[in-house]
Amino acid sequence: MKPEPRGFLVRLLEFLHPGPDSKSELMDTLADAEKRELIEPESRQMLEGVLRMAELSAGDVLVATPHMDLLDIDAPYDELLGVVITTGHSRFPVFEDSRDNIIGILLAKDLLKVQRAPELNLRALLRPTVFVPESKGLNELLRDFRSNRSHLAIVIDEFGNTAGLITIEDVLEEIVGEIEDEFDDKDGDSSIYTLADGSHRVAGDAEIAAVNAAFSIRLPLDDFDTIGGLVAHEHGRVPRRGEAVELGGLLFSVMLTRGGSVRWYKVSRLPDEAHS
Repeated sequence: MKPEPRGFLVRLLEFLHPGPDSKSELMDTLADAEKRELIEPESRQMLEGVLRMAELSAGDVLVATPHMDLLDIDAPYDELLGVVITTGHSRFPVFEDSRDNIIGILLAKDLLKVQRAPELNLRALLRPTVFVPESKGLNELLRDFRSNRSHLAIVIDEFGNTAGLITIEDVLEEIVGEIEDEFDDKDGDSSIYTLADGSHRVAGDAEIAAVNAAFSIRLPLDDFDTIGGLVAHEHGRVPRRGEAVELGGLLFSVMLTRGGSVRWYKVSRLPDEAHS
């Protein structure tokens, strides 16, 4: 009987034996496997994402507290519905009295039940909140998400305070790359949007010339093509979610990061005295 052909993973393990001495060597091996057409480029990227994810914790990819979209349990129904429509999220942490007092998670679709039956108590529709420490590893968190069938967790710091939130999408994107969400432009024609509060949402890969035109400013065009590159240069590194950078009379607050770069900034004008 003809023996079954060995699978790629078996051959890869045999090739690696007794094993690489470092993760960088393993990355090189994956690159070589792609070059030899043993694996597809997408497979290599996912494998590398798994390796990188093993070094990350919830604190590395969370949405910081100031940028969390929350619902107030005591707010009128119309106000809650307005937040749901404006943000477009499917799940919301719900607080009582203060933003640090998270009492549950509300699914946007459950809010519609109140519209049809106003006598319903909103508290009865809340799902249990999952709390995780900032130090929680992403690989372990993904296992918890799957076993608990939950999609969102509240991240707490070492003092028990709310540090932010993290979703299963945030974790998966560390492996598979960006997943289109409510921030993504389907047409890809614009990278600068006006928000309801008068501020703007600006893509990290927006051209500096476009930003200059939109805000009537004169940021330098010589060394960088995109606003994300210029902001990172001025800041000394790529800013993380929850951080803000002042540049050219504007405040660039990080809304969304993907793959080590900023996907979206919220940009607002600084008061004249702040940059005079």
